[in-house]
Parts: sequence; C-alpha cells; structure tokens
Amino acid sequence: MSRTSALSSFVESAPPGELADVTKAIKSILGDDAVESELSPAYQKYNEEQLSTAKLPGGTSEVLVSPYNSLGDGRYYDVESSSSFAFDHATGKASDVRSYVLEGALEDTVKSLVKSLTTHASEHYPKSSTGVFPIEDDSQIAILTVANKYSPSNYWNGRWRSHYTYTPSSGKISGAIKVDVHYYEDGNVRLITNKDISTTVGANASSAEVVRQIATAEKKYQEDLNKAFASLSEGAFKQLRRQLPITRQKIEWEKISGYRLGQDIGGGGRAR
Repeated sequence: MSRTSALSSFVESAPPGELADVTKAIKSILGDDAVESELSPAYQKYNEEQLSTAKLPGGTSEVLVSPYNSLGDGRYYDVESSSSFAFDHATGKASDVRSYVLEGALEDTVKSLVKSLTTHASEHYPKSSTGVFPIEDDSQIAILTVANKYSPSNYWNGRWRSHYTYTPSSGKISGAIKVDVHYYEDGNVRLITNKDISTTVGANASSAEVVRQIATAEKKYQEDLNKAFASLSEGAFKQLRRQLPITRQKIEWEKISGYRLGQDIGGGGRAR
C-alpha cells in the first residue's frame, strides 16, 4: 500500500467530528504540514459520504455537502437558500456564495419536499441539516438528513445519516440509515450501524406522504436500536464482569489492600 493510500484510509475512517484531530495527528507523525494537498481526494470523499455541513458566510443554518448537490470544481448548491458555494474539504469552510436557481421538471416537487423534510428533521433531530436534490436527469430525487451531536469534553461524538432515492413516477423510496457513535474515555468504543430501507407511496404522492413514510421507517429503526441497547446492557455487558453482592456498607478505602474480596466485601471478617 502506498503512503497516500495508507493516509487516506485514516482520513476516510475518521469518527464523526474528529477529522481535524486525525489530520493533526497525521501532520504530527509525518512532521509535514503540507500533507493536506496530498490528501485532498480523501477529504472530498469523506465529506461527501459523511454529508458534512458548513455555514455559509453571513448565514445561520448549515448546508450539506454531498455527491448529489455537487456542481464540480469544489462547488455545491443549496435549494433552500437558492445559492451555490465553494467548499474547502480540508478546512470544512464554505465561501464564494453565489445565486443559484434550481430549474427542471421536478423543481416544485423538490421545493415542497424541502419544506416537509425540514419540519420533520427539526421536530426529531437536534442540530440537523437536510437536503433535497434532483438526480438521474430529473427522474429521481435524493432526500438527505444528517444530525450531528458532538461532546468532546465528555469524550464522545455521534452522527445520524439517512439518504433516500425517491422516484415520483413509481412512488418507490429506497435508501439507508447510518449511525456512527464514538466513545473514547479511558478506551475506544465505536458503534457503526447501517439499515437498508425500502418502501413505497402512491405514484406522484404528496411531499407530506413521502416524508411521513420516511419518518415511520426512521422511528422504527430508532426503536429497534433502543431495544438492542437494552438487551446488550442486560446481557452481554453484565457477563463481562462478575456481579458483586450489595451490602450497603461503605468501603474503607484506606484499608482496601487488606480486604479479601469475596469474604470481606460480602460481609465476612477482615484480613489479619
């Protein structure tokens, strides 16, 4: 494996919200601050796959970066703000905002979906960003949601991504939900899940119905995850350690080295 391929694999596997930390570590190890130009393709792949977000200069909401709204040459567009922007994949900054008016056969459907999806995301996901873009020569529509929650001071970061392809003529909706959570206090635990979704609505269904079907699928997946976590907590996690008796007595920590674990903590005599 070449150096570039090896370094790119680190970038592409960076946990949510930690791309800058990975880049900093690579620079520190190599002693090369100019490595970003070498990794430019990896940064672009990571940002587009992870549905990275950026605030437009002077804006308050965050816009998406994805393969579906790419205009080429590092530029992307946003339907809701009717603008296009340049995006620096290494720094994650947007700049050079210009007017961009969406046109095409699906223009009205896309704008209607934007409103319905924005409402759904704001009600169910904190700090979420959405995007709706015509694809495949205006025969299909990409529907995207990303919700990030970062808490590096508590050693965890997480990201929810969902992307669907909607075909108005047939009413078919297909896509996937992806969850990526990294917890790294005194350890390194990462949860990565992927759930394929396939459902249908009536041909040329309303935007509200399309988003309602998506919301139903996402709610069910969240409930399934909650059940899996509860089962894991009560099952596998408990088996990782031996259960100790509950005596409701305080441990005398200054004498901890003298305890005989089973007998003394269980209420028996002290070691002599």
